[in-house]
Amino acid sequence: MLIPILIFDVALVAWSLHLMQEAFEQREFSLMLAGTLVALAAAAMLVVYFLMGHCLSYLT
Repeated sequence: MLIPILIFDVALVAWSLHLMQEAFEQREFSLMLAGTLVALAAAAMLVVYFLMGHCLSYLT
């Protein structure tokens, strides 16, 4: 189950980098904010996945 989540996270990070690159080229703050929020969502998803995996292994 880890592989699809990692692939999705890599896609989110690539999308955030694309948004940030477009923001830099167009000098637009909203795209930079969107890229940052997408990157934070990817990081948060990984943290929650690993925390839940640890909790579930502890409970079982």
